[in-house]
Amino acid sequence: MRKTFAPEHCNSFTDAQLFSLCDKPHPAQEPAYTDTNSPERWIATVHNPEGRQLTFTAVDHCLDLRREDGKMGKRCDGMLRYDTTVIFTELKQRRDKGSEWIKTAESQLRETISHFEVCGEAGTYKKKRAYICNSEQPAFRVSQIERMERFFRETGYILRIEARIKID
Repeated sequence: MRKTFAPEHCNSFTDAQLFSLCDKPHPAQEPAYTDTNSPERWIATVHNPEGRQLTFTAVDHCLDLRREDGKMGKRCDGMLRYDTTVIFTELKQRRDKGSEWIKTAESQLRETISHFEVCGEAGTYKKKRAYICNSEQPAFRVSQIERMERFFRETGYILRIEARIKID
C-alpha cells in the first residue's frame, strides 16, 4: 500500500480566486492542467473566493493506476486538494444526446477513487467530493439525483454534475 497517491511531478499549485481545469480533447495524451489566461479552453471553472492554496493533481496521463490483472485502469482527469477536502474531477467536452458520457465519467471517477481510498492519504480528508464537468453541456434535461445519491451511498463522495466548482 502506498502512503501518497500522487508523485510530486503530477502536482501543481494555485491560490487564484478564479481559474479553470482544462484537458485537451481526445485523443490527446497529455495530463489535465489549470489555467487562468485562456477562457476559450476552460472546461470546469473553479471559484476560490478566499484564495486558498490548492493542489491540483493530474491523474490521467500522469498516474499509473493498474488493475489487479496489470492492465491500466480507468482514470479521472484530476483532483483538487486543500485543508481536509479532496475533489476528484472528470472533464468532458461533448455535446452528446443522452447520458452515456455521464456513465463513462462516473466509471472513471469510481475507479480512481477506489485506488485513492486504499492509499494511506485518503483518511486525512473529511470532505470528499467528485465532479463531472462538461463545457459543452452544462445543463441537463433529466435529473441526476438518483445517480448522485447512489454514488454517495457506494463511495462516500458527494457527486456533482456541473461545470462550476466552488471552493469553500
